[in-house]
Amino acid sequence: MNDLPKLIREAAEPLVGSKSDYDSLLDLVGDARFVLLGEATHGTHEFYRARAQITKRLILEKGFCAVAIEGDWPDAYRVNQFVRGVGEDIQATAALAGFQRFPQWMWRNADVLDFVGWLREHNDGKSEDDKTGFYGLDLYSLRSSIEAVVNYLAKVDPASARRARRRYACFDHFGADTQNYGLATGLGISRTCEEDVIHELVELRLREFDYLQRDGRIAADEFFWAEQNALVVKNAERYYRTMFHGEVSSWNLRDRHMMDTLISLASHLEQFTSPAKIVVWAHNSHVGNALATQMRDRGEFNLGQLARDRFVHHAVLIGFTTYEGTVTAASGWDEPSRRKLVTPAVPESYEMVFHLTEQPRFWLEFLKHPEVTFNLRAKRLERAIGVIYRPETELASHYFTARLPDQFDAVLHFDTTRAVEPLERSSRWSRHEVHETFPTGV
Repeated sequence: MNDLPKLIREAAEPLVGSKSDYDSLLDLVGDARFVLLGEATHGTHEFYRARAQITKRLILEKGFCAVAIEGDWPDAYRVNQFVRGVGEDIQATAALAGFQRFPQWMWRNADVLDFVGWLREHNDGKSEDDKTGFYGLDLYSLRSSIEAVVNYLAKVDPASARRARRRYACFDHFGADTQNYGLATGLGISRTCEEDVIHELVELRLREFDYLQRDGRIAADEFFWAEQNALVVKNAERYYRTMFHGEVSSWNLRDRHMMDTLISLASHLEQFTSPAKIVVWAHNSHVGNALATQMRDRGEFNLGQLARDRFVHHAVLIGFTTYEGTVTAASGWDEPSRRKLVTPAVPESYEMVFHLTEQPRFWLEFLKHPEVTFNLRAKRLERAIGVIYRPETELASHYFTARLPDQFDAVLHFDTTRAVEPLERSSRWSRHEVHETFPTGV
């Protein structure tokens, strides 16, 4: 163990802030069509910035044509319209306004704003088929996706729009909170909307030929947008219905939806750009191969595992870690964002091993360094901070066991990191939050 930090220091490539920082990483990508970029938290500036830097190079040097995020389809599609120059929004801040669901800071932050602005500038002046898009993979947007389907049909087929409204009215009994639907149907108090949402998706697909007899690429994009929203409604209905039956089934359903959306997006884009190459931005828990973590023991799979199974060497999985610093997170669900201190990593963790290298930031490719990989393959703790961070229960709430070299193809480590800056800063974010249990020694 004492020699491991030295081995890592010799094998790792330092990140010094130069243009050549990610040259070797692009060599690792090679001709891969899917690059999945993770994050150890949902609120760290360095993770967002590094993903943006890598993504820009993948677009410019490797021909990647889309960014797919761990965000809702309709909200991300509004950004897609802006970066492609076909939406109603004039500024990037307005294009990001759709991300209103908790946690808003996850995509409404300064780093995403900068990247979206760059993407718009990159696309300006290019042909429609050469522009890079921005898409969401998640399924939480049941209500807004319903509205999107109905609005699309109102433009192309008013009679079908009226029929869709009647079907989706099944959800009206439960108000705006979709969890009410899941609870009521899960307990058998109310009938499910499953049949209604399936019928609507099937009918939409049956009418695809009729709806596409219009404006070429624009018509194809609009139909695909509506179809994916109808699919979100179908899968979200099932997600909220199953979430009260246990975490495993709802987790697997969500990541299966992400994978299906990624496959559908690639298929759609390949009508205009071949091969379609897509960058994914999501948490390590979605991006890394679940088979190499304790998720496997719980019967869970994830997007990274599914991508590895389907695309094999055409999918590259890259993780991110940090030892200490600050993070933007909440103390509970639907609570305001706060800038919280990140507790230094525990001794038994990968993050501590990386900290002992005394390298402030670096990236490490595993296949390239078999001795390091062998020594890192033993199970260790790995930290995961989502939208909620509870330092007072750090070990129980934010660590799991993993074999890092089997989870990722490479890892980027930033030893000390700072919180991502939300576009709307609350008074609670503007100061550090230090819990009474925050360690002062060790």
